[in-house]
Amino acid sequence: MRQNDDNKGFVLQKANYILIAVGFIFILIGFILLSGGKSTDPNVFSEEIFNFRRITLAPIVIFLGFVIEIVAILYKPKSKKEE
Repeated sequence: MRQNDDNKGFVLQKANYILIAVGFIFILIGFILLSGGKSTDPNVFSEEIFNFRRITLAPIVIFLGFVIEIVAILYKPKSKKEE
C-alpha cells in the first residue's frame, strides 16, 4: 500500500531537530562544568574536585540534556491540518 505524499522527507519535524540541538548543548555544557579541578602537583590531593559544580550541578545539567533528547524524539508537533 502506498503512503500519503504528505509523509515525504524527514521523519522528524523542524521543532524536533531544534530540541535535539538544545539537548546536545545542555549535555555539552554539563561536561564542560564537570571538567577541571586537577592539582598542579601530582603528589598533592586537590579538594577542588569535590565542589558543588562538579558533584551536583554538572550531573543535573547532563541529566536534563538527556531528558530533553528523549522529549525531542518523542515530541510530535501539531500539523497545520489538525488546527
